[in-house]
Amino acid sequence: MSIAERRLREKEAVRALIIKASWEIVLRDGWDALSMRKIADAIDYSAPVIYDHFANKEALMLEFAKQGFRKLNKTLNKEKAKHTNPELQIITLAHAYLNFATKNKEYYQLMYGMGMPSCEMIKETEELSAFTEIILDPINNLISKSENKTTDPIMKLQTFWSMLHGLISINRMDNENREDLNETILYDFMPSFIREIKG
Repeated sequence: MSIAERRLREKEAVRALIIKASWEIVLRDGWDALSMRKIADAIDYSAPVIYDHFANKEALMLEFAKQGFRKLNKTLNKEKAKHTNPELQIITLAHAYLNFATKNKEYYQLMYGMGMPSCEMIKETEELSAFTEIILDPINNLISKSENKTTDPIMKLQTFWSMLHGLISINRMDNENREDLNETILYDFMPSFIREIKG
């Protein structure tokens, strides 16, 4: 192994250590407690070593947000592949999204902690753009088979996303397990949502 390869491997190992230590801090104390100094103390390195890998705390948090979207996208694609019918795909995606948010609270809090991502962020973040395409695909397929071909798929995506995000946010405020109520709300919302798309 060359010196350059060894240095690259060592750099990757330190980066992985930073991410692991950061995640442990988040799980223990929450996102607000995360700081470059705490990470440096946790891995027994000086703060400048952390900055060699991440320019600031925001850059590190963006990395975790991307990880979250990769996990979410993997889950959604797996669930979506169980059906070819776009109506069933949309319903399945809604349940999978809600389930992900419930089981991955730390990721979800960061992914949507500042509200819904902006159009600029969607364009600049590959993982978020991929998420959008996963949801848009069955919506577009349903529109193509509908009576109203002029339905705006982006508006329907935002409606779908807003309903789910709103439900998750309400659950957060209550801090209770509301799985039965969540299922009831989805059962109430999804048929009308699909009817609106079909025209």
